Amino acid sequence: MSSAGQAIRFESVTKSFADRRVLDGVSFDVPSGETFCIMGRSGTGKSVTLKLLLGLLKPDEGRIFVNDVEIQTMDSAQLVDVRKTMGFLFQYSALFDSLSVAENIAFPLRRHTRMSESEITQSVRERLADVGLERELDKMPLDLSGGMRKRVGLARALALKPSILLVDEPSSGLDPITTREIDKLLMNLKASSRTTVVVVTHNVSSARRIGDKLLILHEAHIVAQGTAEELDQSRDKVVQQFMSAESEVKNAV
Repeated sequence: MSSAGQAIRFESVTKSFADRRVLDGVSFDVPSGETFCIMGRSGTGKSVTLKLLLGLLKPDEGRIFVNDVEIQTMDSAQLVDVRKTMGFLFQYSALFDSLSVAENIAFPLRRHTRMSESEITQSVRERLADVGLERELDKMPLDLSGGMRKRVGLARALALKPSILLVDEPSSGLDPITTREIDKLLMNLKASSRTTVVVVTHNVSSARRIGDKLLILHEAHIVAQGTAEELDQSRDKVVQQFMSAESEVKNAV
């Protein structure tokens, strides 16, 4: 565990939609500087967990802390300040198709900082260099491959140098080689900047590579959390399914 403390903490968090309970008394901690992978079948509350972290949803019960600050009681202005400390990489990158690669990455800098245009240009070049796309700044998103769009999305998510990065299905729609490349970028990010990374993924192989800790949600509850090695020893059938190669192939499709 990092001596810097907990970047994220869920305390007995419950969330329902109509009569369907998606999370039921869920508690977990994410130490600062670690990569934490959340897994589970579709509809088990993984993406809801990310939305709760961003303050886009509020829990019905329980408490959520980001960098030791409780967020579910905040007003919209306070939440904006918290979100500036977090980057978000969407499942399908969510780039602005009408803006160039450079303009996509500059967007949060122009919106949330007072940086000069020369400073923004320099920052954009640095973030693109981080993801190996420094020569693509003038291209449009539609001219890029899926893997390149994911890299641009990552560069944009890192534009404000967040202390926490939230990643939704980083391997979705990517081939195994490109998935490994994205995984390597995430691992390098953690090593170079001690960024806390929370990843929602179906890809067990990817989670094994990048995750310091893994968590599996099932029927609104946590059925296991720990290192990959610890989860491999679990006798729970759901956990065994997820950690097996056969289940990985089914869920990666």
